[in-house]
Amino acid sequence: QVQLVESGGGLVQSGGSLRLSCAASGSTFSINTMGWYRQAPGKQRELVAVISSTGSTNYADSVKGRFTISRDSAKNTVYLKMNSLKPEDTAVYYCNSEPNYYYTLQGFRSAWGQGTQVTVSS
Repeated sequence: QVQLVESGGGLVQSGGSLRLSCAASGSTFSINTMGWYRQAPGKQRELVAVISSTGSTNYADSVKGRFTISRDSAKNTVYLKMNSLKPEDTAVYYCNSEPNYYYTLQGFRSAWGQGTQVTVSS
């Protein structure tokens, strides 16, 4: 299976920037997409951004134009660069990986990191 470890969260003022990193280890050959989700207190976990193995990306409307997801396949790492941060971006950010369909048939499953706190002060 895959293990994910996030880093880079912290406290930042409104308008500031942060970069999150997520390093994958284990059966990384099985990974298809990698992405970032977030969960604010009292709210459901929501998709922030996702990137496929071919580099195609998808973003939540609320972060388009401000956040950029990228992937270094050689390092098995995905990044989330967050600019123009707003207080409403405050949440625990989770890294996610999804296996290629072929590997789901072999029993590989989604993986989640432990989460990293991002707090944006107004």
